[in-house]
Amino acid sequence: MPRITPNLWFDTESEDAAEFYVSIFPNSKVTNVSRYAEGGYREAGSVMTVDFTLDGQDYTAINGGPQFPQTEAISLLINCADQAEVDYYWDALSKDGEEGQCGWLKDKFGVSWQVVPPGMEEVLGGSDPERSKRAMAAMLTMKKLDLAALLAAADGTG
Repeated sequence: MPRITPNLWFDTESEDAAEFYVSIFPNSKVTNVSRYAEGGYREAGSVMTVDFTLDGQDYTAINGGPQFPQTEAISLLINCADQAEVDYYWDALSKDGEEGQCGWLKDKFGVSWQVVPPGMEEVLGGSDPERSKRAMAAMLTMKKLDLAALLAAADGTG
């Protein structure tokens, strides 16, 4: 199967966004910056696209103009290894951004992220519907997800 490269559309912030993201994720780097030529859509020499890699996943960011702003219709999901990772990515990505409900946030560039602790499938969709219902009710009260609180709610101890 061919690799799929998400392409993020920005007005003029693609280089700043790429630099921000590679500063947060391990094993990440900007791999290419291309610029508009004379007679192009934007001023000659201004950034057109930025290719970057976040821990092995390639992305492209384009400075395409203001007509397509970021929305929650597309989000990037981070499956975290533990609560410490949830805390790290939540704090880093939400800085100067906007915290949403149920583990969703928008970063300072308007890109939507879901920051998810391990075991969410089991706690929300396990074989015990009452346990799942309690976990879901707890999750609906949260912004950043708290795995211990979700498990306690699921088990009826929180």
